[in-house]
Amino acid sequence: MTYETRSAPGTHGRHTAAEGLSKVPAVTAYFWVIKVLCTTVGETAADYLNARLGLGLTGTSLVMAILLGLVLVAQFRTTAYRPAVYWLVVVLVSVVGTLVSDNLTDNMGVPLEVTTAVFALALAATFGSWFKVERTLSIRRVDTVRREAFYWAAVLFTFALGTAAGDLVAERLDLGYRVSAVVFALVIAAVAVAHAAKGLGSVLTFWAVYILTRPLGASTGDYLSQPGDDGGLGLGTVVTSALFLAVILGLVVFLSVSRRDVTDEGGAPVSRPAG
Repeated sequence: MTYETRSAPGTHGRHTAAEGLSKVPAVTAYFWVIKVLCTTVGETAADYLNARLGLGLTGTSLVMAILLGLVLVAQFRTTAYRPAVYWLVVVLVSVVGTLVSDNLTDNMGVPLEVTTAVFALALAATFGSWFKVERTLSIRRVDTVRREAFYWAAVLFTFALGTAAGDLVAERLDLGYRVSAVVFALVIAAVAVAHAAKGLGSVLTFWAVYILTRPLGASTGDYLSQPGDDGGLGLGTVVTSALFLAVILGLVVFLSVSRRDVTDEGGAPVSRPAG
């Protein structure tokens, strides 16, 4: 995918990235693979933490939210895209988004229809505010504090929305984990086809796929971790989380060295040895 970007008035003097470089990765195949892996970990790790910490959904959500806040501070303090910091934030956002959605539904009894609608409205409000001040929703140049704040707010709400919407579909249609994963994969494929046919813009395509990969990863995580009697493979949350975290770590190390997902000053992907 390619993205068109424009600089909004008043944003030129507040670059946070070195030499105006974007602080988010180029959207490559690596990006989507790690994104799906992160969403899978978010689902399985949230289940594991809730069961093992003994704090309940609310307590676990609070602990993970604090941890996310600390890592976000580190992300904002970086001067350029750092794969390890960036993807750690995404993993934690995935966990927190899952916990918040589950907490509202399971602990507070808020219907999934309501949480889905609320998160959709919150995401729409974020996009509306972002576009109003930046005149674009492109992620090709996230190089100011304001753009980065909008970016991470949108990411958080996409994870929460994807969790709520995915659970809503799974419960209402009772498709099972494997079939649900296939359904979401087909919807993503349909969005990609619409983009390839030039009928769907790049920015809308990106955010639509970003939302849809959340329930795709969640369904995959549940299918791998849940017992066979519940329609899963029975690997457990520990094994599934550890396996996917290991793959994420390997890919992040590879990208840190190869820099295959680093963008140049124009926002285009570059590939050159580190250093």
